[in-house]
Amino acid sequence: MSFKRVLRSSARTPSDHSSKDLAKADDVQTEAKTRQKATKRTITDTKGRTSSTENGSPSTPRAKRIKTGENPQIPNAPSHVSSHGTLEPSVTPKSIDTEKLFPNRPAEPHGTNATLKTPGGSRLVPHSKEVVDSSPIKSGLSKPTTTTQHLLEQACAHLVSVDARMKPLIERHHCRVFSPEGLAEELDPFESLCSSIISQQVSGAAAKSIKNKFIGLFHNTPDNSPEVPAVFPTPTQVFDCQIPFLRTAGLSERKAEYIKGLAEKFHCGDLSAKMLLKASDEEVLAKLVAVRGLGRWSVEMFACFALKRMDVLSTGDLGVQRGMAAFIGKDVKKLKAKGGKWKYLSEKEMLDISAPFSPYRSVFMWYMWRVEDVDIDAFT
Repeated sequence: MSFKRVLRSSARTPSDHSSKDLAKADDVQTEAKTRQKATKRTITDTKGRTSSTENGSPSTPRAKRIKTGENPQIPNAPSHVSSHGTLEPSVTPKSIDTEKLFPNRPAEPHGTNATLKTPGGSRLVPHSKEVVDSSPIKSGLSKPTTTTQHLLEQACAHLVSVDARMKPLIERHHCRVFSPEGLAEELDPFESLCSSIISQQVSGAAAKSIKNKFIGLFHNTPDNSPEVPAVFPTPTQVFDCQIPFLRTAGLSERKAEYIKGLAEKFHCGDLSAKMLLKASDEEVLAKLVAVRGLGRWSVEMFACFALKRMDVLSTGDLGVQRGMAAFIGKDVKKLKAKGGKWKYLSEKEMLDISAPFSPYRSVFMWYMWRVEDVDIDAFT
């Protein structure tokens, strides 16, 4: 999008002169013509700047003026909700092709929408021929109902149709997790789940340090060789290691056991990228909670932020509970002193309130965090 500015030159067209005066002032006439040409000359560059003066030096650029409805900030800016509750797409720069930046592909709110990496180095794309090796019904996959370019728009439109109070939240906060940009990210499910175990009950800085040391256990690069980017070990590599060796990365004995047990699940095929693509929300939860070291909350965060599943609601998350209470008008400051796990809302209340927002409760949950400004960077 370019912003045009028109130069208003301070040059003045000379007034009419008599023939006698003109005959005596050829140099004045020549100068006037030069100034007239400078007045009409306007040069607009690709950044919207106008540079035109009599002597060719750049003029002072004016402030940019943005037309109503335009959003020049990001290529995947969220759609805005109109006064009658429907979503109106934001205007983005014509020079940016969002589908080239973030390829459009089929999507489905009831399944995994993230592209998953396999231990062999390949990629599994949801609803691709490699994944759907038979009809959607036989493969266990729900038939895609939308695309990655429109999934978030449809989700936000549904939330507003259920409760108009969602409108200002959606207008103020862009949910990148389920945007075309967020859905274009690729994920190694084994690495993501290991990271979840590593980060339990330690600070973010400590978790990052331990993970880097853990990766380093499997990459012994000689000092005189070119530096090779370290990649996370495969499940088989981890499964073949002894607990004492894994602990040298700074893991507690219990966490080392958890990670080795998770590696065994992937190694023997109980867990796999293809299973995580094809399984229902309930099956994913049941399979992963059965792994030692993965609690329900950890699995729900993995399903939401990693697998990009759209219908997750973590009733055990205090931030979601508090945000929902504030959203429906409760005085959360008074309720905070109440104590107990369900001091803001009961689990039944949370399920009842969120039910109409299905199958987009993940997006609803994300906005409930926003109500109380909960920091969720550690989840992503």
